[in-house]
Amino acid sequence: MKFGWRPLMIAAGATAGVWLMGTALVSRAKAQAPVVAPKRTAAQTFKNVTTASLKDLTVDDFLSAMGVISADLGLDCADCHPGAGSDKVDWVIDPPRKVMTRKMINMLADINKTNFSGVQAVTCFSCHHGKLRPTTTIQLDKLYGPPNDEQDDIVTQINDGPNANQIVDKYLAALGGVQKLSAVKSFVATGTSVGYGGLGGGGSFHIYAQAPDHRTVDIEFKDHPERGDSTWAYNGKTGWIKSPRGLLKDYDVTGSELNGQRLDAMMAFPGQIKTTLTNLKVGVGDDIGDHQVDVVQANGPNRELVTLSFDRKTGLLVRMVRYGVSPVGRVPVQYDYDDYRDVSGVKFPFKYTFSWLDGRQQFQLSQVQVNAAPPAGIFDKPASATAGK
Repeated sequence: MKFGWRPLMIAAGATAGVWLMGTALVSRAKAQAPVVAPKRTAAQTFKNVTTASLKDLTVDDFLSAMGVISADLGLDCADCHPGAGSDKVDWVIDPPRKVMTRKMINMLADINKTNFSGVQAVTCFSCHHGKLRPTTTIQLDKLYGPPNDEQDDIVTQINDGPNANQIVDKYLAALGGVQKLSAVKSFVATGTSVGYGGLGGGGSFHIYAQAPDHRTVDIEFKDHPERGDSTWAYNGKTGWIKSPRGLLKDYDVTGSELNGQRLDAMMAFPGQIKTTLTNLKVGVGDDIGDHQVDVVQANGPNRELVTLSFDRKTGLLVRMVRYGVSPVGRVPVQYDYDDYRDVSGVKFPFKYTFSWLDGRQQFQLSQVQVNAAPPAGIFDKPASATAGK
């Protein structure tokens, strides 16, 4: 991953973490930040968005697509947008690299339309693999070295070993059992954040959750008030984000990431996992760190792709990866869970790591209050919050 000013494009994370990687836009950069109204397209919101497959995206989906492109090519914002991250940024100018990128995105769409009936079989990553220029010849050391360990997004189903229901049942039992999990109607968690590479950490956060699908995460920096407070909220129908140091200060989530926010809110209550996820299938097992895991793939409430990895010994969830959609490739969002502790007869992960295309953030919980009443209005966007300002 190439850092720099790619975090300025952060726009689609559904939980705490990666948003803190954003760096302040000052002076002219702030003046250029557009006002975002609900469900406006990228072309209506930003200047000079002309690519056919991008211009009609919602704002959050457009910025997610920018994240996919930069990650797949190992670039950051400043590589295409001169001065990004400074007071001299120019988002509108068309340097040669941006012009070429438009051509490549159109080519990608044509390849999939012509050869795969419009199915997204080829993406930027298919050729670039995190490099600006695709490698054209295999290295012989790679040919005779360890096998390629890159995994497909889509899990190949296997029929030997435990089935998906058995794996999920073991998970629910490991957490405390269905009866105790069903008794958890809300919780409030507090803790601290630790940023990846020394960026974005040092904050204190709250997670407010209410069954079946309300969730808010807020982070504040008491020692650094200049950073501003950040919020990610979903109230069962709508979602919004406040990210003071990002390109857009606060805005409604209206694209495919809204599905991700809903899934995160529902998965905060594992007792409802069997009604949240459908089409469960078991894939080939894997190793994650010191864990041997069983892999289950499913669809979320809006058919978004979700992959779950459960520790084979304890049954506990080690990792969840959900995938958003974009015209240039899937948008992965990953959660890694650790340090499960008993709270009122139910196990909660007191440590989790949130990873997105532009960053990684660790969260250490210090306290979880089960069935504590969340503050009134905590899941709704305040009337004082105006999108894009």
